[in-house]
Amino acid sequence: MKKDLISMSLIAAISFMVLGSSSVSAETGYAVHYSNIFQGKKTASKEIFDQRKLTAAHKKHPFGTRVKVTNLDNDQSVVVKINDRMPTRNSNIIDVSKRAAEELGFVKQGRAHVRLEVVD
Repeated sequence: MKKDLISMSLIAAISFMVLGSSSVSAETGYAVHYSNIFQGKKTASKEIFDQRKLTAAHKKHPFGTRVKVTNLDNDQSVVVKINDRMPTRNSNIIDVSKRAAEELGFVKQGRAHVRLEVVD
């Protein structure tokens, strides 16, 4: 038991040194924003969805992960918290709240080409 704990601690320390504490993953694709019909409903994380918050749905990132979303057409960025899931068959990489879409400058277009980076 103690040996396993020491091994896990060593692996965690090495991972931190190799990966560091900054962004450790990035992906590009398309973002859309939630429809107003989801306002006030529970997310997959059991939070109540609020279009005014900086939140998003992702296929894989754990709930609570903070992700920097950058609109590649205008270079505007925002950090959102993952609190919902999206279907794996969805071709978009993230669904963001209306507030996040406003800050990214794509509410009227409905969709934007974005880059995602996990942040601490």
